[in-house]
Order: sequence, then structure tokens, then C-alpha cells
Amino acid sequence: MTSPWDPAQYGRFSNERTQPFLDLLAMVAPVPGGRVVDLGCGTGELTRLLHDRTAAAETVGVDSSETMLANSAPFAGGGLRFEQADIETYSPGIRFDVVFSNAAYQWVPGHETLIPGLTALVAPGGQFAFQVPANDDHASHVVAREVAAEEPYRTALGGHARTWPVMKPEWYAETLDALGFVDLNVRMQVYGHHLESTASVVEWVKGTYLTDYARRMPAELYERYLVRYREALLARLGERSPFFYTYKRILVHARRA
Repeated sequence: MTSPWDPAQYGRFSNERTQPFLDLLAMVAPVPGGRVVDLGCGTGELTRLLHDRTAAAETVGVDSSETMLANSAPFAGGGLRFEQADIETYSPGIRFDVVFSNAAYQWVPGHETLIPGLTALVAPGGQFAFQVPANDDHASHVVAREVAAEEPYRTALGGHARTWPVMKPEWYAETLDALGFVDLNVRMQVYGHHLESTASVVEWVKGTYLTDYARRMPAELYERYLVRYREALLARLGERSPFFYTYKRILVHARRA
């Protein structure tokens, strides 16, 4: 199956998407000469920044999308490399001083088992840091699911409903504490994005949330879905220019004792 991820579409709001990465990175202490992994690295542009800021000797960027990784070559080198793998099955046989992930775990179901499993990659004294969107209750996401439940999209999707595996912030804190992690810093943050218009929200969501539907529908039907989604979203939010798009995210940083 061809990857639904379009680096150009995703990058349309690169400045807005970069700030949460920078906020998460600011929580990570440098590990000179250490080993770092970036799970869900995308094109690798931000992984380059992670590698340089942590002063790691070796950083590996991991992503499941071949189209994203096709753009990673310019950022490789100097101890940074990339490989294709799924987060939930990634098993390199080594531990890392920093296990980092920016806006990727929301695509993996079952955080009850995912998070404990990923902590096994963290070396003693190492850091576990990730950021996940928590905006599933915003109209931009709610309307996407409502339209997907309409015909003919429901039939084309085989009844598939986009589920959201992200837990509440306190769950991540409690889970990591129970796993023996210390220096917990878990927070919910609301980011505000000034977009050109309400319609710009459609372009934003096309680059992320809607990729789940794009890969499950024939291209022509997906285009019809986008028209209907835009219509329904503008009806819900109103046609405003500019539009202030609020987006909640959970940022987590902890250290293995």
C-alpha cells in the first residue's frame, strides 16, 4: 500500500508544527557521546536538530512512511541515520540514552501496552520524551468522524471508525511513575495557530488526521469526502478570516532511575 503521507502537505504548516517539537526538545538534557532514537521522525529535518542539540554520538530516526523517509537523505550523516520500521514492532536490540517522539504515538493503538513496551528501550538513567496531540474533541476531528459515518463513505471504509488512543495526561504520569521513572514532567498545552481562514483548517487536517481516511478510500471518493468535510466543518465553525485554531497537546518527559 502506498503511504498516504505527503511531505509537502504536512509541511504547509511546518512553523506551527515545529513549536511543540522545540518545547519538547527543551525538556531533554544533552547526552554528549550518547545514543538517541527518534520514533516517527518524518522527513528527518527535526531529527537533525535533535541530534545536534543532544550532542549524541549516534541518533537513529525511525519512521514507517517511505515517502517521508525519501526526504531524509539531506539530514543524515555525522552520526545520524534513518531506517524504516513500525513503532510498535521496533526492536533494535539496544537501549538508548534518549527515546524521543514528536507527534507519532497517536497513530499507534493500545497505549496501555505501547508505553510500557517503549520504556524498555530506555537505558538506565536515560530519558523518555514524547509529545502527542490531544485535540480529538475539536470540531476539526469530530466532523471528520461524523462525515466518515455518512454514506457512501461508511461503506467504502467498511465501517471503520478512527479511534484515538491518546490517554489523559495523568495516566502517562501514573504509568511512568509505576514503571520506576523519576523527574516526571507531564503537561497539557494549548497551542494557538492564526490561520488565514476557517478553510485553512481543512488543509491542516488533510496533512495529518485525514490520512487515515485517504489510505482507506479510492482517490476519487476521498476527494468527494474532502468536499463534504469542508462543507460540514465550515457550517460548524463558521467562515472566518482569519481563524484562530486551538490545538491541545500532551508533552511528557521522564528519566529512568
